[in-house]
Amino acid sequence: MRNLRHWAITATSAIALFAMFLSAPPIHAQQPPPSIPPVTATNLPPDPPVKPDREEQPRKNDRIFGVLPNYATVEGAKTITPISSKEKFKLVAEGAFDPYEFAIVGVVAAEDQASNNNPSWGQGLKGYGKRYGADFANQAVGNFMVGAVVPSIIHADPRYFQLGKGRFGHRFYYALSRIVVTRTDSGHAQFNYSEFVGNAAAAGLANVYTPAANRTASNAAETWVEQIAIDAFGNELKEFWPDIRRKLFKHTSDVQPQP
Repeated sequence: MRNLRHWAITATSAIALFAMFLSAPPIHAQQPPPSIPPVTATNLPPDPPVKPDREEQPRKNDRIFGVLPNYATVEGAKTITPISSKEKFKLVAEGAFDPYEFAIVGVVAAEDQASNNNPSWGQGLKGYGKRYGADFANQAVGNFMVGAVVPSIIHADPRYFQLGKGRFGHRFYYALSRIVVTRTDSGHAQFNYSEFVGNAAAAGLANVYTPAANRTASNAAETWVEQIAIDAFGNELKEFWPDIRRKLFKHTSDVQPQP
């Protein structure tokens, strides 16, 4: 999955500029630009409140741009119901084995084939099959470690809780901060061990099926950084997707029907 880090960073910048255009308020008078404070444990935007006894939110089956699975996003919720370990695994499985994942892994494997990544695997269908299997394993193992295994052990909630209001800078900063800060099952903020430990474990496990010549600390570190960069981009996309959906597609389901 080489070069995905650069792709993710570039795509993050693009989606940020586009979302800024969509969500920027009209200019009535010249105002000084807002300042964004440094990330600290005391000034991070809070997640929605938790009420464990409240009935579960209706299931959302929205797809970003009609394609990307978006099961693990909580959009516009005023109260949050914690999910069990079983539900965490189910949530990850639905995304990891979604038809989109099989298609995008095919594209990544083709890129690896073209760049002759892991040369010992050769070319042709056999080489492509090996690359496809390795790339799919990287994706699936990473998703399960970050979204299910580690969160179940430390009782963290792997879902993304959309802020959905405020200025662009505030929302962009909030989405980015969710890489570092996550919510526990009880609704408290804590360091996002799932993201960093989960991706590190997935990068280490990749050595099981990676050719011996490529089992290096630098390759594992590159995979680790790439996955975190991709997850950061994913957070920004999840945060601003409702804005893009309303602006581009005039999504009428965002408006609740009147009784």
